[in-house]
Amino acid sequence: MVQDKSKFVDGTIDRFCRQYLQLERDLDYPSSALLRDADVQDTLYRRIFADGALPYPPPRRYQLRVLKELMSKIETSIEDWDLHEVSEDLMTTLSNLFALPLPSEATAAQQKSYVTYTLSLLGQHDPPAPFSLAQITLLESRNLVSAAGTTGLRTWEAALHLGQFLCSNPSLIQAKRVLELGAGTGYLSILCAKFLAPTLAIASDGSDDVVANLPESFYLNGLQESRRIQAMDVKWGHALVGTEDQYWNRGKPVDIVLGADITYDKSIIPSLVGTLEELVGMFPHITILIAFAERNRETLGVFLGICEKKCFSIEEIDFKHPPGQDQQGPFYSDQVPIRICRIFK
Repeated sequence: MVQDKSKFVDGTIDRFCRQYLQLERDLDYPSSALLRDADVQDTLYRRIFADGALPYPPPRRYQLRVLKELMSKIETSIEDWDLHEVSEDLMTTLSNLFALPLPSEATAAQQKSYVTYTLSLLGQHDPPAPFSLAQITLLESRNLVSAAGTTGLRTWEAALHLGQFLCSNPSLIQAKRVLELGAGTGYLSILCAKFLAPTLAIASDGSDDVVANLPESFYLNGLQESRRIQAMDVKWGHALVGTEDQYWNRGKPVDIVLGADITYDKSIIPSLVGTLEELVGMFPHITILIAFAERNRETLGVFLGICEKKCFSIEEIDFKHPPGQDQQGPFYSDQVPIRICRIFK
């Protein structure tokens, strides 16, 4: 019974800390019964608020907002001030944050922030690294909405969902050569290279700026010297094999292609499908997995329709989208359906 209670306390604190690292707007704060406990307050301080606790902490404005709310909840939770008190370490940290100059909300909204995602399903499949290290940190613009030209600046829900699917099915990636299309922040390629032991993960994008920024994402995840990952410029609709080249990618094969939230703009879908067709022509046994959030049924219909015209078969993979209250990381909205499809000929 005591052990079960300890697991519940640890799980509640873990969830809150993981949401904090992912810069979630609405966090699930521990209950009043937990917050008034001195050990719980000390654990929260040591894990996410102490100086040097996090190698890539959230922006100061976010730290201040969360810590103010946390302190308010702690004070409200205390019924007997002779038995409980507010952590001096937390109070000192809050005072220090108040004393620091902060950017305006408008300025902060334009700045990139460190976002750390926890891969909760990875621990169920004996990852190469300890579960405590199963995290991906990226530098993102979190305040963006989905729009053409900005999609490479943050990680979208479909990438998180597809990543969970891969964590649940690591054999899809192990010892395989992986090509991610429209990589953006490189989340999926980094997940594969860091935790799923591919032969190689290629993070490709058609934006020169995005490709130029990918090495920074590799560095944040300790992959700067890794031979398991590389960035590549791949522009959809352009011939993969140039006129001066005999082979694409020096003749190295690709076993699996990944794409997440890459069907957002119907004007680029013919080019995307054209690139998929060329890849299948070069590598007939390739596996293609595309994940997309159903934000726009018209755009999705265009993608599926062009795939059918090109004689692709589409098989939807049954991988449940977990309700928000059941997620342990990464956290993503359960209000928009997300589908994963295998596309093949």
